[in-house]
Amino acid sequence: MTGLILPPGQGRKLTTKAQEVTFKATEAHGSSVSIFEVVVPPGFDVGAHVHGEAQEFFYILDGELELLAFEPEERTAADWHRWRSADGDRVVRATEGASMFVPPGTPHAFRNASRRPARMLFQCLPSPVHEHYFEEIAKIWSAGGPVDHEAVEDMRRRYDVSQLTPLRYDPPTPAGDGPAREHEA
Repeated sequence: MTGLILPPGQGRKLTTKAQEVTFKATEAHGSSVSIFEVVVPPGFDVGAHVHGEAQEFFYILDGELELLAFEPEERTAADWHRWRSADGDRVVRATEGASMFVPPGTPHAFRNASRRPARMLFQCLPSPVHEHYFEEIAKIWSAGGPVDHEAVEDMRRRYDVSQLTPLRYDPPTPAGDGPAREHEA
């Protein structure tokens, strides 16, 4: 099979405790756009960030995510959840069928604040920037022990990611009464 037609659930997968990424179309397929299916677990917050050259598109297939795609009046370093634009834009709670387009230079973020996984289709132009980013971040997360923050910052610089607020993964506790503990990368 050429890999140009993929049955449901197929494609190369990168799985960590923080997310599952399935590669659907890549530079290796001849695509100028990288396309992924991403499962976002409860408690995952990618943190607000910006790309100088890349543009992205997100489409929610299942579940719900909080989305941000605008320049805020004030960039606060702790988190982006209460950011507001000069035009009154705020974070949006988005469900199945919602989408977000992110032009270069636009601060953006997503977070799964619900108690169930969300699934989205994610596209990034140009290919293969995010393909390599996902491969490298999966290695860092899978290394065991504390996250190597210097390695993460070096990786972000190389892949056109200017992190504005921390990436966090606060999975709900088994009892469902709040986060177990916070992990930043």
